[in-house]
Amino acid sequence: MELWYTEKQTENFGITAKIRETLVTEKTDFQDLAMIDTVEWGRMLVLDGMVMTTVKDEFVYHEMVAHPALYTHPNPKHVLVVGGGDGGVIREVLKHPEVEKAVLVEIDGKVIEYSKTYLPSIAGGLDNTRVQVIVNDGYMHIHDHKNTYDVIMVDSTEPVGPAVNLFTQGFYKGIFDALKDDGIFVAQTDNPWFKAELIQTVNRDVKEIFPIVRVYCANIPTYPSGLWTFTLGSKKYDPLQIDETKIPEIDTKYYTPRLHKAAFVLPKFVEDLTK
Repeated sequence: MELWYTEKQTENFGITAKIRETLVTEKTDFQDLAMIDTVEWGRMLVLDGMVMTTVKDEFVYHEMVAHPALYTHPNPKHVLVVGGGDGGVIREVLKHPEVEKAVLVEIDGKVIEYSKTYLPSIAGGLDNTRVQVIVNDGYMHIHDHKNTYDVIMVDSTEPVGPAVNLFTQGFYKGIFDALKDDGIFVAQTDNPWFKAELIQTVNRDVKEIFPIVRVYCANIPTYPSGLWTFTLGSKKYDPLQIDETKIPEIDTKYYTPRLHKAAFVLPKFVEDLTK
C-alpha cells in the first residue's frame, strides 16, 4: 500500500509526495506538527498542513533569508531570527564570522526539539556557542529589545495561527525600533501567484516605515507555486548598491555573489505588486 501526503495550497490546487514513513505527528500548544520521510524530498517538516522545509530543497530558502541581508550590512555583529525553529537560517548566519551573537526566538519549542532529532543537517547550528535559543513570542521579544540588532530575519510560517501578528505593520514598526540606526530586516513574504494581495500589503506597510525597501525572489519547489518572495527593509544600506565583487565565495548551494543583485530583478507581474 502506498501512502501520500498532500498539501492543499489553495481550494483548487495542491502538491503531493509519496511517504516512506511518518516519524512524528503531534498537536503542540500552538499548531499541528508532523515530521514525515518522503521519497522525493527526504524528511519534511509540516506545520498546520503546510510544508515548512525538506532536506532536499531547504538550502534555497535558508540561504536566501540570510545572505542578501548579511552581505548588504557592512558589519552585522548581532542578528535576530524570529521563528525558524528548524535552525536552517541560523546555520547560514553562522557562516558569517563577523556575527558575534545570533539569537533565535521560536514560539514553539517542539519545532526545535523535533528538528534537532530528525533534521540534524538543518538544525545542527542551534547548539553553537554564538547562538542563543529562546522559546518565546518573537513579537514580544522585539517589543522588549529596542536598538539592539544589526539584522533581524523573520522566518515565519504563512500568516495563520501563531504567525498572524508577524505580518502586521505594528510588527514591522517594532522591528524598526529593535534595529540599530543602520539596521536591516528581511521577511519571507509568500508567493505572487496565490498571495499577491499579501505581497502588496506588506510592501506598502514596510515602505511607510523603512526608507529603503526591496523585494527579491527565489525558486523553492515545495512551497506554493515554487516562486517565493522576500521583502528587505533597510535604514541605510541598499542591497543593490553593494559591490558584489567583494562578497566572498562561501559554502552555499543557491546563493552566490553573482546572484545577489540578480535576485532583485523581478518578473514584471511581481514588480507590479511592489508599485
